[in-house]
Amino acid sequence: MDSLYYENNEATLTLSQRQTSSHHMPVSHFHGTYEIYYMLRGKRQFFIRDRMMTIGEGDLVIIAPNVLHRTTNADPSEHERFIINIHEQLFVIDEQYKEVFRPLWEEDYIVLSDSLQYRQAIKSIVSALIQEMKEQESGFVLYCQSLAMQLLLTCCRYYEQHMLEVPAVTNAMHERMMEVVKYINEHYMEKITLAILAEKFYVSSYYLSRSFKEATGFTFVEYVNSVRIKEAVQLLENTSVKVQWIANRVGFGSITHFGRVFKEVTGHAPLYFRKSIGNK
Repeated sequence: MDSLYYENNEATLTLSQRQTSSHHMPVSHFHGTYEIYYMLRGKRQFFIRDRMMTIGEGDLVIIAPNVLHRTTNADPSEHERFIINIHEQLFVIDEQYKEVFRPLWEEDYIVLSDSLQYRQAIKSIVSALIQEMKEQESGFVLYCQSLAMQLLLTCCRYYEQHMLEVPAVTNAMHERMMEVVKYINEHYMEKITLAILAEKFYVSSYYLSRSFKEATGFTFVEYVNSVRIKEAVQLLENTSVKVQWIANRVGFGSITHFGRVFKEVTGHAPLYFRKSIGNK
C-alpha cells in the first residue's frame, strides 16, 4: 500500500492519497469540513446521506460538512483515491465567493462523473497537489490551499453549467434500503428498532439487517447511533441547552448510554464540543 498524508496544525486542511487493495472507513464518518473525494483508479461503493452509488476512475464527489457518508469495497476492491478536507474558515466569505461557490452552500453533496474536458482539468490539479505533497518545497501549504480552492472553483463552475444529477440507484434492494435510511434520518428522535422497521417495510428482521449492511456499509445500530450523535454534535456546538435535553432530543433515554455512544462515535465526551463554541 502506497500513501501520502498531510494535516495542518489547525486541522483545517487535510490531504490524503492512498493506493490499496482493500479499505474500510471508520464506522461513523462525518466532520466539520468539506470533503473532496477523487477516484484516481478503481471503483468504490459510496453511501451519502440517503443515496448509494458506485464511483469509478475520474469521478469526483464533494461532501458538505456534517453529512454522514461512508465508502466500502467494490469489485474488484483494489483502488487509489485522493481526498481533501478543507474547512470553510479558509474561504473568504464575501458576496463574490458566495456566488462562485453557491453549489457548496446549497447541496449536501455533488457528484461529477462525466465530460472529458472536466476530467482533464481535475486530473491536472490533483496531480499538482500530489506532486506538492511529495516535494514539500517552500510555500507548500499555501500552494496546496490555493490548488484546493482552484479545484473547488472548477467543480462548482462545471456543476453550475451542467446541473448534474446524482447517479440513479439501479439495484432494487439498495433502493429499498435507501427508503429505510430516509425514514431513520427523519425519525431518529423516536424509538427505532430493527423489529419496528422490519414490520413497517414488510420484510424480515434478518433480511433488513443483512441488506442494510450490504447497502450502506453500516450495521443498523451503527447507523442509527451515527445519525443521533451527528445531530447531538450540532446542538452542542450551536446551542447552550443542557446535555440531558440533547440526549433526550436525539433519541437516547439514558444520559449514561448517550455518553458512552457519543464517545464511541466521536472519540470525545459531549462537553468537548460544547467547549469548542467559544473557540469559533
